[in-house]
Amino acid sequence: MSVEPITAKATSDFIRTAVREDLASGRFTYVRTRFPPEPNGYLHIGHAKAMAVDFEIAREFGGTCNLRFDDTNPTKEEQEYVDAIIEDVRWLGYQWDRLCFASDYFEQLYEYAVKLIKKGKAYVCDLSPDEIREYRGTLTQPGRESPWRNRSVEENLDLFARMRAGEFPEGSRTLRAKIDMASGNLNMRDPVLYRIIRASHHRTGNRWCIYPMYDFAHGQSDSIEGVTHSLCSLEYEDHRPLYEWFLRELEIFAPRQIEFARLNLSYTVLSKRKLLQLVKEGHVRGWDDPRMPTLRGLRRRGYTPSAIRDFCARIGVAKANSVVDIAMLEHSLRNELNKTAHRVMAVLRPLRVVIENYPAEQTEMLTAINNPEDPSAGERHVPFSRVLYIEQDDFMENPPPKFYRLAPGREVRLRYGYFIKCEGVVKDAAGNVVELRCTYDPATRGGSAPDGRKVKATIHWVSAAHALPIEARLYDHLFTRPDPDDVEEGESFLSYLNPKSLEVVQGFAEPSVAGSPVGKHYQFERLGYFVVDPDSTPERLVFNRAVGLKDAWAKAAGQG
Repeated sequence: MSVEPITAKATSDFIRTAVREDLASGRFTYVRTRFPPEPNGYLHIGHAKAMAVDFEIAREFGGTCNLRFDDTNPTKEEQEYVDAIIEDVRWLGYQWDRLCFASDYFEQLYEYAVKLIKKGKAYVCDLSPDEIREYRGTLTQPGRESPWRNRSVEENLDLFARMRAGEFPEGSRTLRAKIDMASGNLNMRDPVLYRIIRASHHRTGNRWCIYPMYDFAHGQSDSIEGVTHSLCSLEYEDHRPLYEWFLRELEIFAPRQIEFARLNLSYTVLSKRKLLQLVKEGHVRGWDDPRMPTLRGLRRRGYTPSAIRDFCARIGVAKANSVVDIAMLEHSLRNELNKTAHRVMAVLRPLRVVIENYPAEQTEMLTAINNPEDPSAGERHVPFSRVLYIEQDDFMENPPPKFYRLAPGREVRLRYGYFIKCEGVVKDAAGNVVELRCTYDPATRGGSAPDGRKVKATIHWVSAAHALPIEARLYDHLFTRPDPDDVEEGESFLSYLNPKSLEVVQGFAEPSVAGSPVGKHYQFERLGYFVVDPDSTPERLVFNRAVGLKDAWAKAAGQG
């Protein structure tokens, strides 16, 4: 591909600037990126940002992006995760050019290691892992050379071949690069290239008992695939000299590594280890729990691929780590669902209302708008009858100032319906209000009074005779503090779990939602945006609250 036909959007940041410079200088004549997850867990929102960078930059410059699994540690990787990652990448709306695995290159990587040995740039070391760490030194003290650093090329070739043949116990020997034990960059102090692991690999089975380290496999895999721009998170900046050292010493095609800040999201942890702990210890209901930041959890919560992509585009890429307010993610979803979700009425904490002057056997159909943002969404008909349910919060027997909803002697508007007035209440033995006795004004159908009188509140409702029983799961942040990783002495991130992160209520919805498929979104008027959960049955729909109606991020940003 020549430079001339490549076009890119006006979007500009330091990565895109670098890509443009590389194309203009002739360093590369095409653009190829890769998204390289390790199949040792489920993808989360942080991976979505990485995907957006890898796939979108390739697309913008007329290039391609590979999906490559860095599967070099058989003790932690499983086919289950491979399958889940493939599904999640597709769900998010991205399509790769090639599906690759680092394990595809095990033989080539082995030959690369042999080449380094022959050049005197790698040696077999008998130090244990603990001894290697001890010999490496510190940030202020240089490391010490391994006693086996100066083995002959012939001896190293023999030992490395015998490592591959399985002659030595796990952990007894490693292959290390011979670089500089006094380097100020600890990654350059004779890093390990291969270690012995006696474990079955999910793709290669037991064909190998030595496995390359990520730092050795990563750059060479990029080179083999012809990747031009290896886009990594910021923690790999210190690894870049090693990445380039391997490519230079092997004299192979050299991609350019560029680092950017990974995503940190408030009220969230994104460490795979911590997410695994949440699942294993039962703090959540699984990897797809809607409180989890995994793509599976977000999908079940009600997030859409386009909302997540919009969020990633809004935050862009940066060189400095920072924490993104989760309200910004919620804004992207709310902004989309406001345009696409049908409005319906549901009551989550029901209070029974009897309209005493409404004919007992009568039912009428009131016209309701499906989505005021989308005229093409049309209208629906909502049944109205003598007995209704309203929200408990929409009534107070002794209201304070500025409470404008229903109270004894007060009149309110029913959404799409009539004015009703509370004439009395019915209480249980404990003194709790369990039913309201009201009257309605037949002349106010549609929400306005011919005599011009006004009311200060409009409330939603559901006809009791037609109501569908539903379960609503009301989710909140999983943690109580914005940075759960910022722990006090003697505490862990688990100390900040939110005991109110999930509330389950039994309510009612209007009949139009009957038969809704899993994943269908609605705005429950005045309550928030909800999505049908896979736990739904024909007898009872289960809804997850995806996001509330109030947009904290837009308000903070001056947009609302």
